[in-house]
Amino acid sequence: MGERGWISRWEPEDEEFWEREGARVARRNLVFSVLSEHIGFSVWTLWSVMVLFMGPEYGIDAAGKFFLVSMATLVGAVVRVPYTFAVARFGGRNWTVVAASLLLLPTVAAFVVMEPGTSYTTFLVCALLTGVGGGNFASSMTNINSFFPLRKKGWALGLNAGGGNIGVPVMQLAALAVIGAGGGPRLLLGVYIPLVVVSAVCAALFMDNLATVRNDTGAAREAVRDPHTWIMSLLYVGTFGSFIGYSFAFGLVLQTQFGRTPLEAAQVTFLGPLLGSLIRPVGGRLADRYGGARITLGNFTGMAAATGVVVVASERESLALFTSAFIVLFVLSGLGNGSTYKMIPGIFHAKAVRAGLVGEEATRYGRRLSGAAMGLIGAVGALGGLGINLAFREAFRTAEPAGAGTGAFVAFLACYALCSVVTWAVYLRRSAAPRPAPAPAAGDEPQRACAEV
Repeated sequence: MGERGWISRWEPEDEEFWEREGARVARRNLVFSVLSEHIGFSVWTLWSVMVLFMGPEYGIDAAGKFFLVSMATLVGAVVRVPYTFAVARFGGRNWTVVAASLLLLPTVAAFVVMEPGTSYTTFLVCALLTGVGGGNFASSMTNINSFFPLRKKGWALGLNAGGGNIGVPVMQLAALAVIGAGGGPRLLLGVYIPLVVVSAVCAALFMDNLATVRNDTGAAREAVRDPHTWIMSLLYVGTFGSFIGYSFAFGLVLQTQFGRTPLEAAQVTFLGPLLGSLIRPVGGRLADRYGGARITLGNFTGMAAATGVVVVASERESLALFTSAFIVLFVLSGLGNGSTYKMIPGIFHAKAVRAGLVGEEATRYGRRLSGAAMGLIGAVGALGGLGINLAFREAFRTAEPAGAGTGAFVAFLACYALCSVVTWAVYLRRSAAPRPAPAPAAGDEPQRACAEV
C-alpha cells in the first residue's frame, strides 16, 4: 500500500498472491463497483420511465418521447470513452466517487422540472444529462478488468456488468410501484437521490485505487487500429445495443402500438431487463468454459429467431406472443453481453500467444490491449441502443400504430444475421486458422482467435 486507498503491488496472475490477498481485495472492490454501476444504469434509463408519467397534458407525442430516450442513450455512449481513461488518470476508487456524485445532476434536474407546462427543450436537456449514468459502465468495467486474473475475467466482468444492468429493471419496478400507488415522478426521484449519495460514500470508504494501472496512449492507438476492436464493437452493438435500446423502448412500444396504459406497460416492462441482467454473468461463465465465440454465435442465432417471432406477432397484433418473444430477446441479449465481453481479453491474449509471447509477457500485452479496447467497444455498443430508439421513432412517426414497429424489427433481424456470419467467419471458421506471426502488428488483417476466445 502507498497512500490511503492506493495499492502499489498488484499481481492477480500470481496464484499465491491471489489466494493470499488478491481475491479478497478484488471481490470487495467488485461489490461496491456493482453498487455504483447499478445506480448509474438506473439513472441512465430514468427517462424510459419518466415518459410513462407524461400523459396528454404534457403535449408530447410518441415520436417526441422516443427522441428523448434516444438522446439519453447517445450521451451515455459518448461519455464512455473519457470514462474509460479516467480510471487510470484519477484511480478507480477516486473516479467512482466522482462518477457517482455526477448522477445528482440529472436526478435533481428532473425533480425540479418534471411537470406539465415545462418546455420540450428543458426535458431534452434533462434527458441528455442522464447520459452520465451510461459512462459508469465503462469506468467500472475497465477498473474491474484490472483487478481479476484472465481465468476469472468472464465471471467477474459478467457479474459486474450484470449487477449494473439490473439497475434498469429495478428503476422500472420502482416506477411500477409509484404508478400503482398513484404517486408522481417526483416521488420516484426522491427515492433515488439519496441512493446516489450512498453509492458515492460507499465507493469512498471501501474501494481502492491500483497504482499499477496507467493510461497507455500507445495501447489506445493500437486498439483503435486493430480490426478486432471494430469487429467486437459490431458484435457488442448486437448484444448490449439491443439490451439497452429495448430497455428504453419496451414500455413506449407497448403503449404506442398496443394501447397499454402506463400501469399496464409498467407491469411487464421490467421483466425483460431483469432476466437479461440476471443471465449476463451466466453468459460470461459459459464463455469461460466453452469459448466466447461459440456462445455468441448460438446467441445471435437465437436472437434472429426470436425477432422473427416478434415480426409475426407485430403483424398479427398479438400482444401475448409479442411480449413473450420480446422477453426472450432480452434474455438472449443479456447472455450475449456476457459472452462477447469475455471474448475481448481472450482475443488479445491469444494474439500475443500467436506472436510468440509467453507467460506474464503475454498476459501483460493482452491486459494492456483489452483494457484500451473495452472503452471504445462499450461506447460503440451503446450506440446500438441509439439506433434502436431512432428506428422506433421513425416507425411510429410514419406509420399507423397497428403493426407500426414491424419495419424496425425486420432491420434488427438483419443485424443479428450479420453478427452471426461475422462471429463464425472471424472466430470459428477452421479453414481460416491463423498462422504464427512474428509480432502483433496493429494494422494486420483480422486473425482468428484460438479456443480461449
